[in-house]
Amino acid sequence: MIDDIKVVCFYGPESTGKSVMAIKMAEIYKTTFVPEVARELITSNNFNREDIIMIGRAQTERVFQKSRKANKVLFCDTDLITTQIYSRQYLKVVPPVLYELEKMISYDLYFLFDIDVPWVHDGLRDLENKRIEMMLTFKGEIERRNISYVLVQGDWDERELIIRKEVDRLIKNSS
Repeated sequence: MIDDIKVVCFYGPESTGKSVMAIKMAEIYKTTFVPEVARELITSNNFNREDIIMIGRAQTERVFQKSRKANKVLFCDTDLITTQIYSRQYLKVVPPVLYELEKMISYDLYFLFDIDVPWVHDGLRDLENKRIEMMLTFKGEIERRNISYVLVQGDWDERELIIRKEVDRLIKNSS
């Protein structure tokens, strides 16, 4: 179960490299990762309350599924705080079940990805003009919960070095 592995969350605004790094780190550490399940379930930002609840449940379930296949560490390309942020952004409300789902998973390490990399349009992302606002929102939500995090900044090589250093430390300290 999840108790046997370290669970790492890649957290932050859209288009900051979380998905790319989740895949890359899973390859480097010979483990698996949890994708952002919302991308499998919706094709636009025109979604409703039931959709966001479905996304939250599916994201949570995927963490549990992937944890059974993980090797020492599981990389997660989002969390339920993120689902809540986007629910508030697009629906102006957060269904209470998303807070309950948040409590089901405890992450051993959070990485907050900064917005200092170029924006990449992918058809779903649409908050390019709100990058600073979204960064402040993500940072505020994690700090409000008193969750410690490592800030991921710089070019792609610098980002990888920051992540690998902290993940190596996490794994070493758990041995």
